[in-house]
Amino acid sequence: MLRVGLTGGLGSGKSTAARMFAAHGAHVLSSDEIGRALMQPGQPVYAAIVAHFGNSVVALDGSLDRAALARIAFGTREGGGGRIDELNAIVHPAVIARQAASIDEIAARDPDAVVIVESALIFETKYGETEDGGSDGWHRRFDKIILITAPEELRIARFIARTGNANALAEAARSELEADARRRIAQQTGDESKITHADYVLENDGSLDDLASQVDAVWRELASAV
Repeated sequence: MLRVGLTGGLGSGKSTAARMFAAHGAHVLSSDEIGRALMQPGQPVYAAIVAHFGNSVVALDGSLDRAALARIAFGTREGGGGRIDELNAIVHPAVIARQAASIDEIAARDPDAVVIVESALIFETKYGETEDGGSDGWHRRFDKIILITAPEELRIARFIARTGNANALAEAARSELEADARRRIAQQTGDESKITHADYVLENDGSLDDLASQVDAVWRELASAV
């Protein structure tokens, strides 16, 4: 089995690349999807978040108010500098543990599998399967690292476009989304540092066909390394 970390900053195109790898036969685990599942009512992570941040992060239907939680975690002009480290301390250990369990289950079924874990914070997280609790846990969790890069302004434009029709947004709404994107990007390690640790770098500043060609080339190497 080959354990591969797929990472990149906000708006870099990780999910798009992950879908392309899945089409080749990779087993893809999305950290965001795992995190969302663990943050549902009734889950220990949900309870820990509410206990730590208070009822202001709970929506009327009892689910987490993700927008309110994001404002607290990433900070706003009104809300101060943010408390992302506190949120990560609750969520990351549980997500990484779930990933490890899923990888073990896949390995039992398919010893020759290529498992790709899609995560924005592979290098940033302070939590992992390490004996000493060090911040380099990704060395032990993954055999290979793939980094997706794109210019920052393009990444911000993609983040804004996720809301729907970006052209229809009011100027104030667009400005707030852009500010939100920049706050999130500021919490992530820059590509220059990540490149030094990556085994493969995919530049996602062109067409989908360009990205697909890069994914195809990397997949051939991953498949041959199992």
